Parts: sequence; C-alpha cells; structure tokens
Amino acid sequence: MSDPVKSTTGQGTRRAAQARATRRRITDAARELFLRQGYASTTLDQIAAGAGVAVQTVYFHFGNKATVLKEIVDVLSVGDDEPIPMLDRPWVKRVRDEPDGRRALAIWLANSRIIFGRVAPIMKIVRDAAGADAEMAAQWETNQNQRFLAHHTLARQLADKQALRPDLSTEEAADVIFTMVSFEVYLLLTGVRGWTPDQWEGWINKILAAAILR
Repeated sequence: MSDPVKSTTGQGTRRAAQARATRRRITDAARELFLRQGYASTTLDQIAAGAGVAVQTVYFHFGNKATVLKEIVDVLSVGDDEPIPMLDRPWVKRVRDEPDGRRALAIWLANSRIIFGRVAPIMKIVRDAAGADAEMAAQWETNQNQRFLAHHTLARQLADKQALRPDLSTEEAADVIFTMVSFEVYLLLTGVRGWTPDQWEGWINKILAAAILR
C-alpha cells in the first residue's frame, strides 16, 4: 500500500518543478521579444505564444508584463532561478573571506563582468522604458537601490580589511564604486566604443584600485 504522505509530497514536488519550468519558458520567450522589438511593443499574447502557453498562464504566474521583466532581471542578475539572494552567493563569500583588498576587489569585478554580460542588454530596456512607464521607472529605481546596497556592502568589506584609502569614508567609496561599476559605463564602453568585456574588467580594476584603495 502506498504512503499517502509520500505520494502527496511527490505530486507537490512535480507540480512545483512544472510551474518553475513554465515560468522559465515564459521569461525566456519574453526576454527574446523584449530584446528584439522592445518592451512597449511586446504584448502578453506574444509572450504566451513564444512560450507555447495560454495567455491566462502568463497572467497566472506573473500578473502583468512588468512583473515578467522584473523576473528576467532578477534571474539574469544571479544567473539562475534559485531563491538565493546575490549577496548570499558563493562568489560574494569569496570576496568577504579574501583578506587582501586588491584581490577581493578583483574577484568582485570579475563577477561583475559576468553579471553585466547577462543583464546589461535587458537593463538598457528597463532604463529606456522608465521615461514613459511608471512601473518601469519604479523597476529602475529598485534596481539602482539594490545595486547601491551591493556596492555599499563591498565598500564596507574593503574598509574592514583596512584596504580603503585613509582619506576616503565607506560611504564615499560606495558612491565611487556605484558610479563606476554601472550598467551605463559598461554599455558606453562595450556597446558604443566596442570594448570587449575583458577590456572593461581590466580598465575598471585599475581605475577603482587607484581611486579607492591604499
């Protein structure tokens, strides 16, 4: 005789996995459409068709187009759809545990290059849509606040390692990192000026080390 508890648990696990796979199909289809034709021109019907689901399924999982885009940004920022915040990721722990400030900064920037490579194109869409769409403006502000929190965390860790310049406060260092390690600067150099991501990483490493470290 089967165990009803195990059976129910197994069904729940399968349903959760199916729901997660459906969300991924929806966000993958939406990302392709957003990048190809822009946020404003993309409809939920088009996203549903691209994902091979009914539009009601998109509404059920996300409610609206802005929430779909938010999920895309969140997933691209960390690289997967696991419910683990960026600041709890293993590479951030490596930064925290590295005693040398220059090596800690280099680890952070190497991972920033990887993150920007995934998320910068979609963040350009969020930024461009923010001027005419209140939800996108709120999304852009949220992303900026999250980015500052991450960079303030880095500045505080560098201060704890006694790696910051003595004439620079943690807040000032956070402001410098936040400004320089930005989507805007990354896109200017890699998108407008044709730099490779590796070139950007080498440059930002030298610039930031000179600006904030002893």
